[in-house]
Amino acid sequence: MTRLAAFQRVVRQYTDIADFLVVYIEEAHPSDGWVSSDAPYQIPKHRCLEDRLRAAQLMLTEVPESNVVVDNMDNSSNAAYGAYFERLYIVMDEMVVYQGGRGPEGYRISELKNWLEQYRKEVVDPQSAVLCV
Repeated sequence: MTRLAAFQRVVRQYTDIADFLVVYIEEAHPSDGWVSSDAPYQIPKHRCLEDRLRAAQLMLTEVPESNVVVDNMDNSSNAAYGAYFERLYIVMDEMVVYQGGRGPEGYRISELKNWLEQYRKEVVDPQSAVLCV
């Protein structure tokens, strides 16, 4: 299963307890740069914000259950979150509660899924306590 397919599956499975946001950053393998042989799309290096917005539209078609936003041309979100070029985060109450490793080697969708499953068990569906009074 590809990383994208695994992510799509997690989004569908946990959309009841989480809002998913994809931040589209600079293209890792632009068609006019370091080209990847398995890239599903041929996207040239972004020269302006409009280029990045057009490319992000493709991501929206891949993960329609998510919101997709784009980083600015200064790549400040990419730098702040250390994505280079894919990374998973869980943010709760304005705090990072899960930070995955840098992709592609550190991209572990199973860790994200485990965190969400544990959250569901502990917070969303807690065991009912029986009190004897």
